[in-house]
Amino acid sequence: SGLLAYMRTFGLRGRTANLLFELPYSWGATKGFVGETPDSQDFAGFSDLAASLTVNLVGAPAMTPGDFQALRANPRFQLGLKLKLVLPTGHYEKGRLVNVGANRWAGKIELGSVIPLMPRWLLELQAGAWFFGADDDFITGKREQDPIYSAEAHLIRRFRPGFWASLDANYFTGGRQTIGGNELVDLKSNSRIGATVVVPFAGRNALKLGYSVSMRTRYGGDSDQLLVAWQHLLK
Repeated sequence: SGLLAYMRTFGLRGRTANLLFELPYSWGATKGFVGETPDSQDFAGFSDLAASLTVNLVGAPAMTPGDFQALRANPRFQLGLKLKLVLPTGHYEKGRLVNVGANRWAGKIELGSVIPLMPRWLLELQAGAWFFGADDDFITGKREQDPIYSAEAHLIRRFRPGFWASLDANYFTGGRQTIGGNELVDLKSNSRIGATVVVPFAGRNALKLGYSVSMRTRYGGDSDQLLVAWQHLLK
C-alpha cells in the first residue's frame, strides 16, 4: 500500500487545528482454495478517501510561527480532539472477497494528550473508538461490525526541533463482525509495540522510519510492520 496525504494547519475559534486528507492506493495478490481447487486473484486500486479534523482543546491556542517555535522549545500539557471520517470511495467489486475499498462508511473519535516529563522527554496518550456502517453488497451477505476501542502510548525523546524518536505501544479490542446474519468468532483483543524516528533534512523535509511487532493477536493480522515516509513542508 501507498498513501498520498495533504494536511493544512489553521486557527479554529482561537485554537490550533489541522485538516488532513488521505488517499491510499493498494495492490497485491491473494492465493487460496475454493473447495479443493487452487485459485489466485490480483487486486489493485485506490482505497477509501479519509478526512480528519484535529483541534487542540487545551494548551495550544492558534499561534504565530514564533509562538509555535517557542512551544516546541518548551512544551506544556496539551489535550486535543480528533474526528475522522472514511468515505466509501474506494474500488470495490461485489463478486470479490478481497477488495481495496470497504464499501461502507466509518468514523473515529479520539482524545489525545501531550504530557511533558522532562525538558527533552514527552509522554503522549491517546484513546479512541471506531464506528462502522454496513456493507450491503458483501459477497456472502450483509456485513456489519461492532465498534473497535483503542488506546496508545508514546514515550518521546526530542533531540532538536523536528528530530525525535519514540517507543510506541497500543491496544485495541472489539470489532466482532456479523455477515449474512451470522455472528463471527472474530472479537479482537490485540496489542503491538514499536519504535519511530523522524529525521529532518534539507530545511523543509523529513524522513520518518517506524517498525512494530505484534505482542498479542487474538484475531487478525499477526505480522511485523515497517513504515517509511517522506514529509515535505509546502510553506
